[in-house]
Amino acid sequence: MSTRSGNGGGAGTGTAPVAHPRTAPRRTATRRRLFDAAVTLIAEQGFSATTVDEIADRAGVAKGTVYYNFSSKNVLYEELLRDGIDLLAASLRTAAAETVAGGGTRVDALDAMIRAGLDFIAGSPALTQLYVAELWRTNRTWRATLTSVRGHALAVVESVLQDAVRAGELSDALDVPLTASALLGMVLIAALDWQSFQPERSVEEVHAALSQLVQGRVGA
Repeated sequence: MSTRSGNGGGAGTGTAPVAHPRTAPRRTATRRRLFDAAVTLIAEQGFSATTVDEIADRAGVAKGTVYYNFSSKNVLYEELLRDGIDLLAASLRTAAAETVAGGGTRVDALDAMIRAGLDFIAGSPALTQLYVAELWRTNRTWRATLTSVRGHALAVVESVLQDAVRAGELSDALDVPLTASALLGMVLIAALDWQSFQPERSVEEVHAALSQLVQGRVGA
């Protein structure tokens, strides 16, 4: 069992020093500005080309503030990925839960998750672009973190699929893990293609097209 000594964090833990409760809101706001600055810069010019000085400048803080919150650029990016995908997972979970609570089926919940995913990606296209790009790289120090947070997002989709199978809405022969990966991948790639090459289309149009695939294939 690991222990933490003092208030320090570091690259080994991927954490920053513990903030006093009174400073927590300000600390959270600063970390959010750093996340926003980092994801924008890295999307524009790549991880290696982006410096801590540039991140600090874009966020409007001193360079020391970056290192106060994150021990290195690698740790900042690792926490950025964790934070972003956890937010995506939370939005998917909320969409599914609200749909079922409102009397919808589990397939309806999957459809609601697609819309929630599209809305999230539309609001964070740079983060999604980085996440998809990192999926293909195996030599990053944050690979374990990426695998973990990907698992969190997939677990939300898998849970709804499993509930649908138990409820008899989907066949018990369904390959739940692979179907969950396919659904999440479909939303990610379709949304990026939409944002990059078909920006004139509305989110309603994109959702309707993906919804037909789910209702007609998975829900058949």
